[in-house]
Amino acid sequence: MMVESGARNGPDQAAAGGPGAKETTLATFAADVITASAAAPVLVHFWSPRSEPSKQALSALEKVVKAADGKVKLVKMNVDDQPQIASRLGVRSVPAVFAFERGQPVDGYLGALPEAQIKGFVERLVGPIADGTEEALAEAEAALAAGDFMTATEIFSAILDQDGDHVPALAGLARALTAGGDLESARKVLDRVPATGPKETGVIAARAALELAEQASAVGDLAELKQRLDANPDDHQARFDLAIALNGKGKRDEAADELLTIIKRDRTWNDDGARKQLLQFFDAWSLMDPVTLAARRKLSALLFS
Repeated sequence: MMVESGARNGPDQAAAGGPGAKETTLATFAADVITASAAAPVLVHFWSPRSEPSKQALSALEKVVKAADGKVKLVKMNVDDQPQIASRLGVRSVPAVFAFERGQPVDGYLGALPEAQIKGFVERLVGPIADGTEEALAEAEAALAAGDFMTATEIFSAILDQDGDHVPALAGLARALTAGGDLESARKVLDRVPATGPKETGVIAARAALELAEQASAVGDLAELKQRLDANPDDHQARFDLAIALNGKGKRDEAADELLTIIKRDRTWNDDGARKQLLQFFDAWSLMDPVTLAARRKLSALLFS
């Protein structure tokens, strides 16, 4: 039988799994899996002491099973010592996981999946698993909305300590760091987002917020920009920069109004730059933010009146 890349030959140097997974053998398989699965689904994790990925995969699987709080059971089987069951199921590489219900294999997967995908697999068997993550995310978002960036950062970081690839937490942490002025750290956090992550609304908002913060740091002083506008109300660049600076100070309504003024006076300025900048504001603020909704109505009135 093959083991996944990352395996090594030689004696087992670390025990596979922890207290969440019972070791089963050919002799005990009927009781541990066939009989037990009449009461609740049983997951069988096929592993090899020569496969480092199978050891790592078991750790994530045990965590999800623990969160399921008794709705599903977990056993592990060493395919080097006990190859018979794995062979009957067609397992040719490890790690591999099979779910048994009422004595029959009903689902399974191969390879070391991320914890989120393992959670989805188990939830198909037993329904939603409440692990406290959603509640923690809501608490962090509330802290961020209230301007408590430190608390938000701590909560998002705690979620990531449990699941380093949790995209909403990565996006939230980046926004909290950006709001707190730590732009370099925010950029590093966003660099950790998996390739599929940028499609998520939270990641788009985090990237937009970071870019706007970086722009705001480069446009100059509010008073100086206002003086330029007082001297020349048609200085669209000064008004554009003022909008970015105002947004950086949290003055969203004023920022939107400055860009809307440019659009009203000269839609073509800077290749429709004011409208494009306003759309980036919307990305950073979220589509349902009250200021976004109000500015969208004003923008529609200008474009379609």
